[in-house]
Amino acid sequence: MARLHFIDFAIIVLVLGVTVFLGFRFSRKQNSTQNFFLSKGNIPSWALGLSLLATLISSVTFLGYPAQGYTGNWILLVQGLMVPVVLLGCIWFIVPLFRKSIGLSTYEYFEKRFGSFARYYSSLSFVVRQFAGMGTVLFLIAVAIREMIHVNPFMVLAVVALLLIIVNLKGGIQAVIWLDVFQGFMLFFSGIVCLVVLLNSIKGGVPEAIRIATENQRAGFGPYDFSFKHLTFIVMVVNGAFYAVQKYATDQTVVQRYLTAKSDRDAIRASFLGISLTVPIWTLFMLIGTALFVYYKQQGAPEGMKAEGIFPHFIMTQLPPGIIGFIIAALLSAAICSLSADLNSLAAVGVEDYYKKIVPGKGDQHYLQVSKLLVMCSGLLAAGIGALYILSGDEGVLGIIFTVYAIFSGGIVGVFLLGLFSSRANRQGVNIAIVVCIIFTAYAFLTSTPVGLKNPKLLLDLGPFNFTHNKLMLGVYSHLVVIIVGYIASLFFPKPAIEPNLLYSNWKKNRKTVNRV
Repeated sequence: MARLHFIDFAIIVLVLGVTVFLGFRFSRKQNSTQNFFLSKGNIPSWALGLSLLATLISSVTFLGYPAQGYTGNWILLVQGLMVPVVLLGCIWFIVPLFRKSIGLSTYEYFEKRFGSFARYYSSLSFVVRQFAGMGTVLFLIAVAIREMIHVNPFMVLAVVALLLIIVNLKGGIQAVIWLDVFQGFMLFFSGIVCLVVLLNSIKGGVPEAIRIATENQRAGFGPYDFSFKHLTFIVMVVNGAFYAVQKYATDQTVVQRYLTAKSDRDAIRASFLGISLTVPIWTLFMLIGTALFVYYKQQGAPEGMKAEGIFPHFIMTQLPPGIIGFIIAALLSAAICSLSADLNSLAAVGVEDYYKKIVPGKGDQHYLQVSKLLVMCSGLLAAGIGALYILSGDEGVLGIIFTVYAIFSGGIVGVFLLGLFSSRANRQGVNIAIVVCIIFTAYAFLTSTPVGLKNPKLLLDLGPFNFTHNKLMLGVYSHLVVIIVGYIASLFFPKPAIEPNLLYSNWKKNRKTVNRV
């Protein structure tokens, strides 16, 4: 393992210094909750688009995708491929819908459409998913830095958590977005450099890499059999379609970017930019994983090393000084930036969905201070979750993330789609559907999750009635349960009175009217 050169340390310190500087650069403008969470109209659409991109790629892409490409084929990339397929058809009305119907919290839409229970349920699901994802990012960074320079991973967690809290407290959403732009370029450049070095290091070049990858089942998106019981292409297609709607239509970190834009047109442009760049970058880092497999197939892989450590090991042993420092800095900066966005969104949800309901009527400065307190508490809790991952996490990181999203998606997309497309769906019907969804999710999770190392047993064994499908389908089924049960149950209650701008049909009608004029 190579040691860090002085120039590597200098680059790391410089980049982290720039990260902290940008946080302080916008500190004077964080004098209200609107500026802290939205800063509406102060950020160009191209920067918002790159911020969306950076939020979605982050350190998980840099380390998780190469680990998956190294250990298996490209099947987990299918979820990402579904994002543009789904969203290019619906982003046109999702963006103006939120910009007209909510103030800050995404889950205000759910309350306007179906009442407070739907709002609290959806926002709580977001919070749980977000903390799980943040813990994963911190875990990845700690493992990567440990493999690179043998620093105690818990120390890495502490430093990253401290820096991201400082950046968010001082700079608010403006600092988060401009840091996203900065780290997005760094991460993309780092990936290109690593791939070029890898391909040039493989004996026989690209043709030999393709041959070895194909012979060892590291290419393709299979298995392609029509089965939901294990991880197949069809599972990832269906899961990816719902994931796209969930991420871009019910996730506070994304919707908050729509609200930050100066106009609907700017928000849509930013969304298109972010969407169009995600797939190439996901593909780039999955390709790095495949190339790593081929390279170490020829050279001999390090013994006893986890998949998440292979890419950092390659960086430290095969790249020259300066480039190593730049990549480590890019990783740290990516973690700080993406987690800062998460903290900002969690604080927004915490204040808007919960604190203002519990403590109403306070001044804006009071809520601003509470928002900053929530940022600090969220950062510390995320670091604690990351520490737990370090102590116990053995499963592939992408597998962890996708499973958590599936389990804690909790039918949120189903609630959103009912609210958007069905004028007949009402509060009572959806509340019943959410309760049924909770019961179904608990059943599926308990009857499919083994515990114990030597003789694992299911948490709840119902024999032939156990949930036997892949866990990624759990989230899909939960959405379908809400849609079907919610619509049928709504028929037993009066048709609701709905605000015009909450339905797709009204958006479509208004658009036709504008076009005629």
